[in-house]
Amino acid sequence: MSLKKRLTAVGMISIAAVIIFVIAVSGWQVSEKQEDAVIFAGGKETLYLWYTDETLTSYLSSAAVTYNETHDVRIVPVLESGLEYLERINQTSLESSAPDLYIISHDSLEKAYLAGLASEIKPEDGVRPDEVYIGTGLQAASYKDKIIGYPFYFETSSLLYNKTYLEDMARSQLETEADLAEGEAAQERIEESGEEGQTLEAENTQDVVFTEEQIEAKVQQLLPATIQDIESFADDYDAPEQVEGVFKWDVTDIFYNYFFVGNSIKMGGEAGWDTAQIDIYNLDAIASLRVYQELNQFFSIDTGEIEYEAILDEFMDGKMVFTMATTDAVFKLEQAKADGLLEYDYDIALTPAIDENRQTRSLSMTSCVVINGYSENKEAANDFAYFLTAEYNDILYARTGKVSAAKDIDYGYEPLDKFAAEYEKSISMPKMIETSNFWVKLEVVFSQIWNGADANEKLKELSEQIMSQVTGTAYEEDYLEEPKEQEEEYPDEEDGAQEEAEE
Repeated sequence: MSLKKRLTAVGMISIAAVIIFVIAVSGWQVSEKQEDAVIFAGGKETLYLWYTDETLTSYLSSAAVTYNETHDVRIVPVLESGLEYLERINQTSLESSAPDLYIISHDSLEKAYLAGLASEIKPEDGVRPDEVYIGTGLQAASYKDKIIGYPFYFETSSLLYNKTYLEDMARSQLETEADLAEGEAAQERIEESGEEGQTLEAENTQDVVFTEEQIEAKVQQLLPATIQDIESFADDYDAPEQVEGVFKWDVTDIFYNYFFVGNSIKMGGEAGWDTAQIDIYNLDAIASLRVYQELNQFFSIDTGEIEYEAILDEFMDGKMVFTMATTDAVFKLEQAKADGLLEYDYDIALTPAIDENRQTRSLSMTSCVVINGYSENKEAANDFAYFLTAEYNDILYARTGKVSAAKDIDYGYEPLDKFAAEYEKSISMPKMIETSNFWVKLEVVFSQIWNGADANEKLKELSEQIMSQVTGTAYEEDYLEEPKEQEEEYPDEEDGAQEEAEE
């Protein structure tokens, strides 16, 4: 899975932040000179925070400076390479009980916990994590009923749409409805007058001004609630000349496709760690993938000439109405708007269901702040981790383009609030070591099905591969017979003749 990097504005906020930044980019060489670090810290205990994403540098430096001013410890962020990250944490922990805390994707938490590198979080007395963090984040940060990380920020996908196009469509429909209503009213007046043949001119509704509330309500009605609705929209939409397609998304990346099976495939339960809760091969998943396959014929997306960034550029050019996007899209669209390069308004909607009977769930990733099990400063590390993830969120998006996993955050952009709503109903990528290759294999299956392979056969093969890994023995699924589609019933000629005879 390839999540895209976001642009970010980087700047140091003070001389002290510059000093912290120099320490951060110098790598773990600081850890080898802990005596010097204590001198630098004015005798304060020094805690080291490791991270791998350089877009966090400015934010973490700022957070460290702010925290250091009012606490008896010194926080030092250390930028590390993402290659063999957890392995280096393990090695350094054995040598020096550091780093004290680190940032890592939630799907690595099982591995970290089993290696002794993640300890159960201990927020200060009176703090209830379920009142602070979005539930999906807490599930992502959990392992065997223990919360072993502080949810920091998340990524998920949702439906991005051109709001300008839908507002134009909404106005057009409102005008049509107003014309129809006036026509019906005129006809009623004619009938009430009793004068046959009389004609009454309808009032001109061309100049009727609709309120923003009326337009928004109509837009919400037009938004597709299901994949079938998107197909119906495409059939009925009178597209502007520049529109090349109604719905286009990166069908090669599982992160933008997973919602099709997110509510039917089970991988480790809600918290994603229980190997007893795996269900890949089932009728709902097969049916959902058949709908996915049919979209290839409906929208004709060439997998050989498609990528997420290019699709986002096409969306900004007004070439499509709907696409699947991750939170990074908001940063890019807002930047383009500020630069005068975006002529359209946009918004986010929840991912549509398959149909009225089958719901969807997007895939989500949560980055967590983890307290190292080897740290000798767990209490102080817990305090800073809570500060970073729950009390210092107001500039997280502005500095990094990342969206906080805490509750009740004012992100500053309404589309991000809707991404948070999508995240809340999403399913987290599981953290089971035995199924770590599931996503690569599932992405292949999606590609094969998109290009015509049998959904039943491919899903059965995938389940057998994964369950063989989990159980350690060859595993075979019983073939699932799919229910035949019900044909519409029309009375034949014989039935019709019989009905006429009875009459």
